[in-house]
Order: sequence, then C-alpha cells, then structure tokens
Amino acid sequence: MINQFGKTEWQGDIKGHGDITTKSGTVNALLSTGTRFEGQKGTNPEELIGAAHSGCYTMFLNHVLSAAGHQVESITTTSTVTLDPGQSPPKITKIHVSTEAKIPGLSAEEFQKQAEFAKANCPVSQVLSAVPEMTLEAKLS
Repeated sequence: MINQFGKTEWQGDIKGHGDITTKSGTVNALLSTGTRFEGQKGTNPEELIGAAHSGCYTMFLNHVLSAAGHQVESITTTSTVTLDPGQSPPKITKIHVSTEAKIPGLSAEEFQKQAEFAKANCPVSQVLSAVPEMTLEAKLS
C-alpha cells in the first residue's frame, strides 16, 4: 500500500488563510476563501483536484496505450473542475477532461476508446465518480 497526504494549516476564521502542503514538499501554497471564490492569488481545492486528476489520467492513459503496444510520444491533459458556489452547500458539478496525444500509427477511433477507458478507470477518476458529470474531449495531434 502507498500512503500519500496533503496537509492544511489554517489561521483565523473563514476569512483567514492557510498553507496547503504535500508529503513530498513539492506543493506549498496559500489557500483562502479569496483564492477559492474571488480569484485571488493562491490555490484552491478544485484546482488541486484538477491537477491530481490530470496527472493520474495522463499516467494511466500512457500505461494503457503502452500495454497495447503503442509508442507514446506525448500526452497533454487538462482536467477542469467546476464548482457551483450558488448551491448550499457548494458542490462540484462537473469535470471536463481534455487530452491530446501524439502516437504514431494510432487511429482516432482507437485513441478515443483508450481515452474513455482511462477516464473511467484511472484511480482518481474512480474517486471522482460521485461528480454528476464527467466529460471527455480526446484528440490526436
């Protein structure tokens, strides 16, 4: 088993701020209500979910394609996480995955099939399956 963690240390009330860090120390960022809802400089949970999801999805898609015998040159993925602050409580309502890859000799249809499989089965996608809508745009470059 592999255990990873993120940690947040918060100061003050809801208008306060915190520092969010990861076990590796690679992420060390400011977190606040302003960074989440008002576009202030810093990070927020949805941005971090998007980063984690795009990383997991890309690695899993690469694994699936490589296991099928394809030579992957590159994959670029963006995972956009939509938060609806108008709901009470606020809810993540959608995730849109956009991926583009360079894989010589692979048809668009086969790439779409493998991309959909990765969307449904990467570990972070599985955790995020509670989100009401997860869409995918997959194309070869």
